[in-house]
Amino acid sequence: MMDYYLAIDVGTGSARAALVNRQGDIVAIASHEHEQRVPQYGWSEQAPEEWWQGVVVSIRQLISQYPDARDGIVAICACGQMHGTVLLDSHGELVNPTVMLWNDKRTTPQVQAFEQQFAAEDYLRHSGNPATPAWPGFKLQWLRDHQPHALARTAVVLMPKDFINFRLTGELAQDRTEASCSFLMDPQTGDWSGVMLDRMGLSPDLLPPIRQPAELLGGLLPEVAAMLGLRPQTPVLVGGGDYPMALLGSGVSRPGLGSDVTGTSCIITTIASQPLLDAEISNVATCQGDWGPFVLLETGGDGMRWARRSLHDNTLSYAEVNQLATRAPAGARGLFFLPYLTGERLGQHRNARAQFFGLAANHHLPELHRAVMEGVAFAAARHIAVMEQATGQKLERIVASSGGARSALWLKIKASIYGVPIVVPQEAECSVLGCAALAAVAVGHAASAQQAADRFVRYSDEIQPDPAWQAIYQRMQPVFNQIYFNSQALYHQLDALALNGD
Repeated sequence: MMDYYLAIDVGTGSARAALVNRQGDIVAIASHEHEQRVPQYGWSEQAPEEWWQGVVVSIRQLISQYPDARDGIVAICACGQMHGTVLLDSHGELVNPTVMLWNDKRTTPQVQAFEQQFAAEDYLRHSGNPATPAWPGFKLQWLRDHQPHALARTAVVLMPKDFINFRLTGELAQDRTEASCSFLMDPQTGDWSGVMLDRMGLSPDLLPPIRQPAELLGGLLPEVAAMLGLRPQTPVLVGGGDYPMALLGSGVSRPGLGSDVTGTSCIITTIASQPLLDAEISNVATCQGDWGPFVLLETGGDGMRWARRSLHDNTLSYAEVNQLATRAPAGARGLFFLPYLTGERLGQHRNARAQFFGLAANHHLPELHRAVMEGVAFAAARHIAVMEQATGQKLERIVASSGGARSALWLKIKASIYGVPIVVPQEAECSVLGCAALAAVAVGHAASAQQAADRFVRYSDEIQPDPAWQAIYQRMQPVFNQIYFNSQALYHQLDALALNGD
């Protein structure tokens, strides 16, 4: 009988389930979409019951296609979108039918109030992270301030994949990767931080125990197993957040390796033994026990989307826009683009603006498009330099994934600006492979998560820096940095003009 790992991924757009064999091959995958609700501007919600129904439908679909896999599944591991704050009462029932998601911004006033009261140096070492509306700690503050009746009924707070695990096993836990991005975990001890809970006015009684991702949480409940078509008591792991799981499943599992995930935004992550305590750097605990310092540029692929819409009224495809950019030389004839179309996520300049700098009569559409692609890479490289200096570890290689990895030109630009080779995984379902890698460790098929990832992850492309381009970009990077810093004094003046309306 063949052994399988059952991976579950509760994403923002769908719930997915996959069968993965011991060689790391995804044998089958099924998914079921769920709706994202936007009741008003800045709000973003989903219904946990819809996540659960999506998991049930997806697993049953897999088993109907591969009935022999039922007895071959050796472990179940779930991951999920991070920061969504699920409230359960003392009977294990949902307090609210919908929950705030990672991209819900209604907690901005709570973040601003906290930052006015505490300086970054006063809380970074206790929380491991700068303040941002995504963190569950601020979501709990919002609930305390606006829905005290709901919080009063709450017995425990879970994250999305923890809710799925609870339905699978009846056990309550939160893993280290999720807890590290709650703004409530002490990064030194790995336990809930009494200092942060006190400063935020929250009760520790709401929080479940923190456990390691590869630990066994419990066995599959008999009634749930019957509903899913699985064996009762099949081992279920604690699991982790989808992003750290995807890091593992893309092979980014040791210092010297980095990740570039460019979709709408651009997330750059490195691996370090300790969190990097900086007001512009966030930190997520990894599934294998170390840390993933990361920066998020709000504008990654969204820069190309903006240029396509604004310069072509969406009449060109992305392939055609990419082809236009290939007609401009490296450096876009001295044209710079600062990619802050929606500001910055962290730091003192969240009101930063995008701009073209150096525009001249000899610049045409190819230069504008290439400058946008280069600008995202220059902005990312600025943060990479900060992280390399803090860790004392130069990057050796970067793994690129998501939509931005489909552009050969953009990958070559990034490799030349970052100054390191870029590789692209063969398998796009990196979070699924990460779940399988942890499951392999839990059942003794691998000695470590890194060993399992090394066995499972394969790469389709390796893009080397272009020496000629790299020489040009090395001269341009300091100029980009100076434009960025010199523009900061103007952002508040732009705000005061109040001309940036809809």
